[in-house]
Amino acid sequence: MARIGKKPIQLKDSITATMDGGILTIKGSKGQLIRDFGDKLNIVLADKEILVEKREETIEQNTLQGTFRALIQNMVTGVDEGFKKTLELIGVGFRVAKKGNDVEFHIGFSHPVLFKVPEGVQCDVEKNTISISGIDNQLVGEVAANIRKLKKPEPYKGKGIRYTDEVVRRKAGKAGKAK
Repeated sequence: MARIGKKPIQLKDSITATMDGGILTIKGSKGQLIRDFGDKLNIVLADKEILVEKREETIEQNTLQGTFRALIQNMVTGVDEGFKKTLELIGVGFRVAKKGNDVEFHIGFSHPVLFKVPEGVQCDVEKNTISISGIDNQLVGEVAANIRKLKKPEPYKGKGIRYTDEVVRRKAGKAGKAK
């Protein structure tokens, strides 16, 4: 079994963390993230590191320890470096444009699709590529998944919205003509 939950999370000098009754606040150069972890586990702030400790030896505590540690590590990485996902549009006539803070897609429907970008996420559009960035890993991933859901890549021609590193398994079309 992996013991990732026992590893301490190292904080750089530019990052500060405070704990107030189960609410963890992490501040860094890119911004601030706040998350409520409740009182299921002990989150200990030592000098320039964070430890997630179990209160008792149960299966639930083991799973929560690893999960909480991963969430805290994502918060630390987010306020220091940020997260970025890149999507691309593939298809004849498919195009994307930025309208104010929203993104407008022309993806083969009879009407353009307007996608409202939530607060805390930055969307940049260049030709048929959309770059989604922000400090909250969960929010960046959710926005990217919702954009991809507008027009998933289809398996015959590969048209649709896909991640740049995604491989779409293609299917063979009609094998031949009937005689």
